[in-house]
Amino acid sequence: MSLVTPAEHPFAVFVRILGKGKRGARDLTREEAREAMGMLLDGKAEETQLGAFLMLLRHKEESAEELAGFTEAVRDRLNAPAIAVDIDWPTYAGKKRHLPWYLLAAKCLARNGVRIFMHGGGAHTAGRMYTEQQLELLDIPRCESWADVSAALERGNLAFMPLGAWMPRLQHMINQRNILGLRSPIHSLARILNPLGARCGLQSIFHPGYQANHREASRLLGDTSIVIKGEGGEIEVNPDGVAHLYGTQAGEFWDEDWPALSPQRHVKPAQLDAQHLLAVWKGAEDAYGELAVVATMALALRGLGQPRDAAFTQAREFWAQRNLSI
Repeated sequence: MSLVTPAEHPFAVFVRILGKGKRGARDLTREEAREAMGMLLDGKAEETQLGAFLMLLRHKEESAEELAGFTEAVRDRLNAPAIAVDIDWPTYAGKKRHLPWYLLAAKCLARNGVRIFMHGGGAHTAGRMYTEQQLELLDIPRCESWADVSAALERGNLAFMPLGAWMPRLQHMINQRNILGLRSPIHSLARILNPLGARCGLQSIFHPGYQANHREASRLLGDTSIVIKGEGGEIEVNPDGVAHLYGTQAGEFWDEDWPALSPQRHVKPAQLDAQHLLAVWKGAEDAYGELAVVATMALALRGLGQPRDAAFTQAREFWAQRNLSI
């Protein structure tokens, strides 16, 4: 038995701020969030503290200031070279109701000169179809370094790099999902990071009420971004419903509602077959899929400054004139 009171761990203060009870707990300030995430990324917290911190954040629900502070800590540690990117495209959710039509949208945009950096966190939830699983099928380069990303963008304007290759500590936090039993706020944070400072960061936040929070975090960071409630949590416009765009540019907010593109909802496929993506690219018909592809391309073009109608016109032209070979 020790008779000397042990010193408190430096990270304990952040757990205490979040977990002190209904009356004592509060949000972290932006600077506190930056410091806390920095300690986590630098391996200066215990695993028990990491789990407690992530779950307390999830229970409380992360604030825009916290997300901005976390992002700043990540960006401080990136060591990424200057690589010109038009669209930052985080893809962390996976699809379970519909195919990942957004991949065809990204592919088509890239074929037309739009430089896109995609990043994801792996197949962390059973029963979902993830971007990483379709890269080879759709000939999307998987990169393991920033040099690989630069080379892929120069070759074909599209690159994917797993989160674990450029921020492994964040990937470790995402991997806690099956240990803790719940997704953590890191799944949300990854959507905001925009590690290469793209002209526009697209974000998909599925749960209502979180979209405006993410937009505010991007505004605090000085980023240009569009946040939507994407189909299945991915950056994909659902053509069967109204799409609300939460935009921010130059420190200002803007909002748009895009009407449904179909007079009636399409029937959900009985099963998902990724080969069907390839077939549709090569000319097979799919009413839902093609509407989703065009609308998602229009979303990206809107993020690059085109008005809605012009963005849709351009997207339809891109899709109609695509080279049918992957």
